[in-house]
Amino acid sequence: MIRLGVLISGSGTNLQAIIDAIASGALDAEVVLVVSSKPDAYGLKRAQEAGISTMGLIREVYNDREAADRLIANEMQRAGAEHLVMAGYMRMVNAPLLDAFPDRVINIHPALLPAFPGAHGIADAFAAGVKVTGVTVHFANAVYDEGPIIAQRPVEIREDDTLESLEERIHAVEHELYPQALQLIAQGRVSIDKDRKVRIS
Repeated sequence: MIRLGVLISGSGTNLQAIIDAIASGALDAEVVLVVSSKPDAYGLKRAQEAGISTMGLIREVYNDREAADRLIANEMQRAGAEHLVMAGYMRMVNAPLLDAFPDRVINIHPALLPAFPGAHGIADAFAAGVKVTGVTVHFANAVYDEGPIIAQRPVEIREDDTLESLEERIHAVEHELYPQALQLIAQGRVSIDKDRKVRIS
């Protein structure tokens, strides 16, 4: 079993998917702390309803990003987190967090990286007119939406899709793929080779 700390900023639907996967036995993990970059994020309520400790940070804390990440790293370590899971966390993670959890900070992105990085991956893919986009789970590093890729799943962009319908289908895939990728880590099947590529055993 792995002990997870989860970082959120909003409604926490990926957090809920992780909580549900743990409850069903599909994910051999425990969420030990949820930290939100917004003190009123609905995801904090989801965590509290599941009996998980929470911490909400006000915007001013992030005026010094390095200090904010040191605070989060300290709280996560105190809670016993082994891996950090970014689940709709709309902040760049910096050296204090990455150094405290080397190759143990995981992110999900709603596109097939390296295509369409950034905060608007779904809208950018839709606007570009590509026929396939998808979801990526990867280890985070100091470059936004970069880092070794753990898992990807394609999502077709249909002729009759709207941005809203595409978003709905991508989020549904996120809620399946994230717990599955975390379970691979829990099983000890994920490693990073000397070329910084992920290997699944």
